[in-house]
Amino acid sequence: MDAQLLAFIAVAAGMVALPGADFTVVVRNALASRGSGVATAVGVAAGLLVHTALAVAGLSAVLVTMPVLLRTVQLIGGAYVLYLGLSALYAIRRAAGERAQDPDEAGYRAPMSPGRSLRQGFLTNALNPKAPVLFLSLLPQFVPDGQPPLPRTVLLASVVVLLALVWFPAVALLVDRLGRWLRRPRTARAIEGGSGAALTALGLVLVGGPLLH
Repeated sequence: MDAQLLAFIAVAAGMVALPGADFTVVVRNALASRGSGVATAVGVAAGLLVHTALAVAGLSAVLVTMPVLLRTVQLIGGAYVLYLGLSALYAIRRAAGERAQDPDEAGYRAPMSPGRSLRQGFLTNALNPKAPVLFLSLLPQFVPDGQPPLPRTVLLASVVVLLALVWFPAVALLVDRLGRWLRRPRTARAIEGGSGAALTALGLVLVGGPLLH
């Protein structure tokens, strides 16, 4: 294995593990159930597969050079993340009302179906407007001079997807493993509220912020 590929694996691992909307959604859904968390994690990796495929096809370059198109993706992605955040905050408010009516019945939110969890993870990552910019700026740096770019780009893109398939399910399983403590009503409410606030803030930044570069 060449040194350049090892360096890319290290950089890509840090990029994948960096907390963001996808990490927040996986943690939030894993608190509901192991199945919801793992399905969300697989959806995130599938969304990342979209970006790697675009990078291999060279479409990321087209997207980045068309500000209107990139801004459209940014607005759609921001609106979806904002929706997830506001939904989480609404769930906190609704749960508070349920506790007031019947403290014995109010608990953490019910698990989502695998299909819905998968879709939520996929859309959160696939609509991330930063991904095309990151891939366009990152992948070419690890293609050695004189080597055909396509096979190397496919290899690098595959590494990113494999890292995501390891990291995000591991996060979901870890959250589930700590579930007895994390699902305590007070702790669960704090995590749900924190994730809702984080997603709402990210959504507002994407919707109201300048075009990403």
